[in-house]
Amino acid sequence: MWKRDEAVRPAPGQPMAAPLGSTPMTAGAPGSRAETSHNVEKDIVNIGKSVVIKGELNGSEDLTIEGHVEGTIQLRDHVLTIGPNGKIKAQVFAKAVIVLGEVTGNVTASDKVDIRDNGSVDGDIVSPRVAIAEGAHFRGSVDMQRKAAAQPPKAEVKPVAAQPVASQPPVPAPTPPAGPRIGA
Repeated sequence: MWKRDEAVRPAPGQPMAAPLGSTPMTAGAPGSRAETSHNVEKDIVNIGKSVVIKGELNGSEDLTIEGHVEGTIQLRDHVLTIGPNGKIKAQVFAKAVIVLGEVTGNVTASDKVDIRDNGSVDGDIVSPRVAIAEGAHFRGSVDMQRKAAAQPPKAEVKPVAAQPVASQPPVPAPTPPAGPRIGA
């Protein structure tokens, strides 16, 4: 065994072999698959736990928030994840919202809202699908609207103008029929 270890060591004066990570990869090499699949994955933006944003936040990619956001968050066609350290005081509009941290404000999602174990939402939720895990906190109302395309158009209700009431004499109360009463 000891002699095998000595064989691995380069002899003095010989160049050391390049580290495994620095060798160029060929297209068929097993390590190239990880690099290729990384390029195919969706971009997900992270807002770190030391970041504070005040104002309007718009985006066109999935977003994970670990920091603090106050204002409005709009990711209409993407997923918003509030991480365990995330604290949100905002109106939220997204395709899907996953809450692991704290949200104070109304949440509107076109697909679903998922409040996980230690997640907290103080505000109203509007979404066709809502999941609240055991151990999660929620205070507000839930409106599970179906998608707008599936809803039939609502008929317009026009208010009727108040018509003046013509003065009429009061209608007298009906009088009992005349005749002998039985049992009197």
